[in-house]
Amino acid sequence: MKTGTMFLIVVVSFSLISAVVQTEPVMDSWYVAAVYEHNLILKSKPDVPLSRLDALQHMQKNLDIYEEQAAQAAQQGAQILVFPEDGLHGFNFSRSSISGYLETIPDPQQESWNPCTEPGKYNNTEVLQRLSCMARRNKLYLVANMADLQPCPLKTDPTSSCPSDGRWLFNTNVVFSSDGLLVARYHKHNLFLFEPHFDTPPQPEIITFDTPFAGRFGLMICFDILFHKPTVALVEKGVRQLVYPTAWINHPPLMDAVQVQQAFSLGANVTLLAANIRYDQLKMRGSGIYTPFSATYHYAQKGDPEEGRLLVARVPVLDPLWVRKNVTTKEGVVRSESTSSTATDSGFCHQESCSDSPPPENASSVPPSSATFISSMIFDPFTFVLLNETEGKVNVCNGTFCCHLQYRQLPQGDSKELYALGAFAGTHTMYSRMALQVCALVRCAGLDTSSCGQEVEEAESKMDFLLEGKFGTRYVYTSVLASKMVLEQPEHLETAADGRVTMKHSNMTGGLVTACLYGRMYHLDNE
Repeated sequence: MKTGTMFLIVVVSFSLISAVVQTEPVMDSWYVAAVYEHNLILKSKPDVPLSRLDALQHMQKNLDIYEEQAAQAAQQGAQILVFPEDGLHGFNFSRSSISGYLETIPDPQQESWNPCTEPGKYNNTEVLQRLSCMARRNKLYLVANMADLQPCPLKTDPTSSCPSDGRWLFNTNVVFSSDGLLVARYHKHNLFLFEPHFDTPPQPEIITFDTPFAGRFGLMICFDILFHKPTVALVEKGVRQLVYPTAWINHPPLMDAVQVQQAFSLGANVTLLAANIRYDQLKMRGSGIYTPFSATYHYAQKGDPEEGRLLVARVPVLDPLWVRKNVTTKEGVVRSESTSSTATDSGFCHQESCSDSPPPENASSVPPSSATFISSMIFDPFTFVLLNETEGKVNVCNGTFCCHLQYRQLPQGDSKELYALGAFAGTHTMYSRMALQVCALVRCAGLDTSSCGQEVEEAESKMDFLLEGKFGTRYVYTSVLASKMVLEQPEHLETAADGRVTMKHSNMTGGLVTACLYGRMYHLDNE
C-alpha cells in the first residue's frame, strides 16, 4: 500500500461564544496519532460459511497489510494507531457465515491478558494474538475492530434478550497497549441496517482506556457517532479524545464521512481519530485526525486508485486530568479513577446541571420566503426555498422551526448552479429513529427544484453567508463542505442563551457544496 501526502488544514480562527469553549492546549503536551484507511481484501461470497482455517487465511491477508502500516506508523513516531471497522473480515455476512471469523474476547475489566506473551491461555484467538504482537513489536497503542463471540445461556423467560442460538455476536473494538496487553473491549451499540449477523449488547457500554502519553480515550464505532449513547455520554463524562473505527457509506450533501467527523469534533470540542474503509463500490471513503483546532484528513477523489492511506499527525493532549497532572507534577503516567465527576469545557453540559432546552421558535422575525417547495434530502422531506438572486436574505420554515440566510453568491466564470436553503424538523426513520432540527444551504444537483437535496460533490460558485437557526437542543453540529469534499473551518460560530446558533463564513477556497447546522434532539429519538 502506498502512503500519500496528507491533506492538512490549519484552523485560522474558531469562536463559539457560549455553547463551545475552546481551550488552547498546553503547547508541550502533544502526542502522535495515526489512522489507516484500509482497502480491505474481501471475501467473494460472504453469505457462504467458511471453516475456521479458511476464515483465518482470509483475515491473515488483511493482517499482513496491518503489519506493514503499523511499522510505517511507528517509523513516523505514532503512539496510537487506529484501524477501521470491518477491516479484517468485511461485511454482508449472515449469522452462520460469520461463524468462522469469531473469537471470544475476554473482558479486560475482569482479567489481565497479554495474548502475545500468553498465547496458550485461550483457544482460537489467533487474531487477538497477532494484533497484540503487532502493538508490542511496534511499541504503540493499537485499536482494531473484529467479531466477538460471547456465550448467552438460554433462559425460559420469554422477555430474555438472549439470542435463540444461545450466543452473542458483537461488532467489537479491541485496544492493545504498547506492550501487547489487552486494555479495552467495546461492543457496538448502534448497529446499522446491514449488520443482521451482530447483536446489540443488552446495555450500552461506556468504555475508556488510559495511555501514558495522552491520558484517557473513549471508544465508539461508526453509526454510534449519531446517537447519545455511547458517544455523547462519553463527552458528558469529560472524555475529550475519541477513537472511531468506521465503515461509513457516504451520503452527501449532509452525511459525508469527513463532514460528519469534523462536525462532531468541532461541536463536541474533542479530538476524533477516525479510520474508515476504502471501498468505492459502496461509496466508503474518508478518514481523518480531527481536533477543535485542526484537521488532517484524506478523501479520495473519483478516479483515484482504490488503495489504503495512512495518516499521521501531531495532536494536542485534551484530557484535562492528564494535562493538569503532568503540567504540575511532570509525571509520565496518569490514570484517573473516575470520569463521572470530571468537569468538561466541551459545551456538552452534564445531565444534572442543564436546564431544559428552549422550545423551537422562528429563527427570524422576517416571514418565510415565498415559493417554498418540498424535496427529499437523505430520505427526509425538507422544505426548501431557492436563492434566486446573487445576494439577499431568505427564510424557510418547516413547521415552527425556521432557518435564516443572508448571502452573497460569487459565481465563477460561466457556471450556472442552483442553490437552495432547506429546513427540516422531525424524526428521521430510514436508518434509525433520529430526532432532528436542520438548517442546510446546499447546491442542487441540477437546475430544477427536484434535484435539490440530491447527492452532489462538486461546485464552482463560492459563497459568503450567514446561516442561522433557533434550536430546541444544545447539540448542534456545524459543517462547511467545499467542492470535491474539502472541509472548510467556519469563520465564526455563535450560540446564544436562547438557542440561536449563527454560522458566518466567507473567502471560500472552493465552490460551496453544503453549509449545515445539524441539530440532534437526542431526548426525542424514542418518541
